[in-house]
Amino acid sequence: MGDTLRQQQFAFAAHLRDPARQPAPTGIEDRRLAIYRDLFYNNIEGLLAGNFPVIRKTLGDARWHALVRDFYAHHRSRTPLFTEIAREFIRYCEHACQADAQRDDLPPWLTELAHYEWVELALQISDAATPPHDADGDLLDGIPVVSPHAWALAYRWPVPRIAPDYQPGTPPDAATLVLVRRDRTLQVRFAEISPLVYRLLELLGAGASSGRDVLLQLAGEAGADDADAFMAQGAAMLERMRAEDTLLGTRPA
Repeated sequence: MGDTLRQQQFAFAAHLRDPARQPAPTGIEDRRLAIYRDLFYNNIEGLLAGNFPVIRKTLGDARWHALVRDFYAHHRSRTPLFTEIAREFIRYCEHACQADAQRDDLPPWLTELAHYEWVELALQISDAATPPHDADGDLLDGIPVVSPHAWALAYRWPVPRIAPDYQPGTPPDAATLVLVRRDRTLQVRFAEISPLVYRLLELLGAGASSGRDVLLQLAGEAGADDADAFMAQGAAMLERMRAEDTLLGTRPA
């Protein structure tokens, strides 16, 4: 009896995940099965559509539902948490869009756009601990502390601009650099940034040097002609980053 029940459960689950290829278990009216098929799929599809609205709109109905059904049928999630379904979808896209397994029905920018859309949810629910800091510390003489809820991201594809009427076939020469941050009002903000600002955040994120030393290193790397002007502009940038909650302040003495 136990083996039979187990077999029925596996058959039932397999059919719900992939009804087109997996036969329904015997002895269950198809009308009843249809209720479960629709309920389970619609829950997953609705969750993904809410997390990835740009992908949903850009792919259109047919391609979107084909993508979700394939994810639902074949991806084996590492976690049962609903808040992690979006991350599981990214893992699915990463596998489906690997260079040696690139599917003709999937755009090459899919994985990066999925990550770009997921970041908002990830920051909204992030419970990363706020490191000790002096909110009013001197950003030049002290060591600036970058918020754990401020992420500088680099993408090969211009993900902020991808839409139904703009679906590039090849990536541009320059990377798309984005700062995504959660401010003190718990709002997630997106902004495209320059390579110089991206490098500044990269150096600050190391957390090993004062703001002044970081700006001096950046001035050298950038080949700044007027070091004093560069330092003044850099100091103003650090203050803006603190006002916008990208920087929390400085490391306590």
